[in-house]
Amino acid sequence: MKELRFYKSQVLILLAVFIFVQLFISCSENKEIEETPKEQEIINYDKFGFIADSFNVVRGTIKKNETLADILIAENVDYNLITEIVKKSKPIFDFRKIQPKRNYSVYQLNDSLNTFHAFVYELSKINYLKVTLADSLVIEMVEREVTVKEKLVSGVINSSLYETLSNQKSSLILAGELAEIFAWQIDFYTIQKGDEFYAIYEQLYAENEPVGIGDIISAKFIHKSNPFYAFQFVQDGNEEYFDEEGKSLQKQFLKAPLKYSRISSRYSGSRLHPILRTYRPHRGIDYAAAIGTPVQAVGDGIIIQAGRNGGAGRMVKIRHNSVYTSAYLHLSGYGKGIKSGKKVKQGQVIGFVGSSGLSTGPHLDFRFWKNGSLVNYLNQKFPASKSVADSNLVNYKVLSDSLRQRVDQISKEKISYSGT
Repeated sequence: MKELRFYKSQVLILLAVFIFVQLFISCSENKEIEETPKEQEIINYDKFGFIADSFNVVRGTIKKNETLADILIAENVDYNLITEIVKKSKPIFDFRKIQPKRNYSVYQLNDSLNTFHAFVYELSKINYLKVTLADSLVIEMVEREVTVKEKLVSGVINSSLYETLSNQKSSLILAGELAEIFAWQIDFYTIQKGDEFYAIYEQLYAENEPVGIGDIISAKFIHKSNPFYAFQFVQDGNEEYFDEEGKSLQKQFLKAPLKYSRISSRYSGSRLHPILRTYRPHRGIDYAAAIGTPVQAVGDGIIIQAGRNGGAGRMVKIRHNSVYTSAYLHLSGYGKGIKSGKKVKQGQVIGFVGSSGLSTGPHLDFRFWKNGSLVNYLNQKFPASKSVADSNLVNYKVLSDSLRQRVDQISKEKISYSGT
């Protein structure tokens, strides 16, 4: 009997353990079910970091002569707050320098007063100024993260390089970049229908939006059936372009158009004119020299004007390439064979110092244009005309051979790639 009672007690104990384990498992499962987190709500942000659809947003483009006050007062922003924004922004950005055609956004709270919350001014597709009013006024210059992708572009000239790129919706910045790279090999005023171009370049993106181009890595231009190559190579810390043999594509200008001279008047935004006696810009450099002193062309080019030109007197104007042009004013006479349409070499005598036109005495008024705008010649940083150093030739040869194969492959396939 004792054994039977012992057996029954053991069975009861085992049964109790079993029931306890089942209850424990059941409770754990219920707990897991109860603790399963709810699906999190996805929050979307706009390109300036604000929660999308949480604000009234007024977007616009800066108009000519429009100020920050004009924009914010129209959105009922208190003038004292505008003054505080302008003052606090100065170390980062001077709002007096806002430019027309730039985009802006005004963020307002979703309340009955449309209370001001933030202002964003886009300096470029990459940089923007962000003014936020929360507990305090926060002003920051933000740079969007930029990624770089390699792109290819090619085309056959029909009218101009610019028009060809425009027609295939490629970045028009490429036209200026290619023209500057090949400025000394090709006169882009004389490119012909049927000329071809091929390039490998960097396209910049911010949040998958194209925001500009980086470097042109390699290019090929076929002009009048002659191929011209350009390969980017870093030498002495500078990115330069060289041809297949490692020779620089860029040529240096002379330091001055006269061998011996002194500057009597510099490039200025406001100068008292010695004859007219009024203050006006002087967009040139005056070199004092005796009448008859030889005047040299500062670089190779084609004469596009040689003759009298009003107050400039006797003048010679030279187009060096599609980027640079120079002019020599108040001459007493012209060099041998100098006339419009004539090609000249760097250092060639194109005239002689004089005092013709509106002039108080013998001097040369020298003027210089870059991309159609007058610039201060003395401030221009022209690249030195030098070849790849002997110590770098092996590395350059490996790189240029690889790039040439790639750019030639584009021309073989005759494929046009969009640069946008």
